[in-house]
Amino acid sequence: MHHQNRFAIAVLLLAAVPAPVVAQSSLADCRLITDPLVRLACYDQLDTHHEASVADSEQAVAALPAAHAASRDERTHPAIAQRHSDGSPDTLSQRWELQPEDKFGRFRIVAYKPTYALFARYSGNPNQLPSTPAPGHQVTSPLNLDSVESKFQLSFKAKALENLFGGYGDLWFGYTQQSSWQVYNSLNSAPFRETDYEPEAFLTLRTNAHFLGFDWKLLNLGLVHQSNGRDLPLSRSWNRAYAQFGLQRGNLSLFVRPWLRINESAGTDDNPDITDFMGHGDLLAVYQRGSNEFSALTRYSGVGNRATVQLDWHFPLIGALKGYVQVFSGYGETLVDYNIHQNTIGVGVSLTQWQ
Repeated sequence: MHHQNRFAIAVLLLAAVPAPVVAQSSLADCRLITDPLVRLACYDQLDTHHEASVADSEQAVAALPAAHAASRDERTHPAIAQRHSDGSPDTLSQRWELQPEDKFGRFRIVAYKPTYALFARYSGNPNQLPSTPAPGHQVTSPLNLDSVESKFQLSFKAKALENLFGGYGDLWFGYTQQSSWQVYNSLNSAPFRETDYEPEAFLTLRTNAHFLGFDWKLLNLGLVHQSNGRDLPLSRSWNRAYAQFGLQRGNLSLFVRPWLRINESAGTDDNPDITDFMGHGDLLAVYQRGSNEFSALTRYSGVGNRATVQLDWHFPLIGALKGYVQVFSGYGETLVDYNIHQNTIGVGVSLTQWQ
């Protein structure tokens, strides 16, 4: 009976204490209680509160990776990426890592120009006798080229320095390699007809300005070398300094790139008249419509009114692999063909696109 009374008293005492006070009791507080049953009840309350706190902590810790992943997805997933006020994705900021939340660090290889393979490319005018005005640069025997060949391009860039000029500038290095392969030319041992190498370095500046209804996102200031690495009479090369203006409005991006050729001495210049055909700049327009990407690259030379246009269509195929159609009309599809007008069409696949 005595024990029952002590137990009833302990229950009444616990009921009279507000829950927050019990929950806040410490181990030292419980040790000061002299009544064994009341002290045991205090320990029980403390243990229950501890288990609830541990459970809450475990839930919070478990939520951290998911929250981190969600934060990363917001920057990388096309469906929930950074967007303009009109709801369209801000692809230029993501592709060029312009904003602080878009940056992923230095020396990470990322896409630059499209990387693709055209399994079949038809030319209406294969360049059988490549030549330039430079001495020793004339092929005298026809190359016996097929009209149908394959064409490949690999292109990537990597950032060497970032957050220059108060976080507004990054220094990039880029590399593009394009090859034309006479794979179906069995009579000529299926040679690689031409491979052009194009390393470059450029400073990307975030501009955050507006121009004629477009968001002027970036300014690239670069130096680029392009050559085919061939011996005479097929050697071709040139160097340029350029400024490229990147603008965006909704799903349409424009890249305006004027350039200045860096002249060489008469004795080392493979192609002294190359700007007469390639002009002094190019304009690239890229339009994103759902999973399809359409682009047009144009050049113009006032010498002889020579115009060039390349039209591209990348469309969904399997996963990240896209089907690809390329149509070209003009000069300089490859460096050895800079002074030959060609109309070509090719079909294949692409791994990366302009956007």
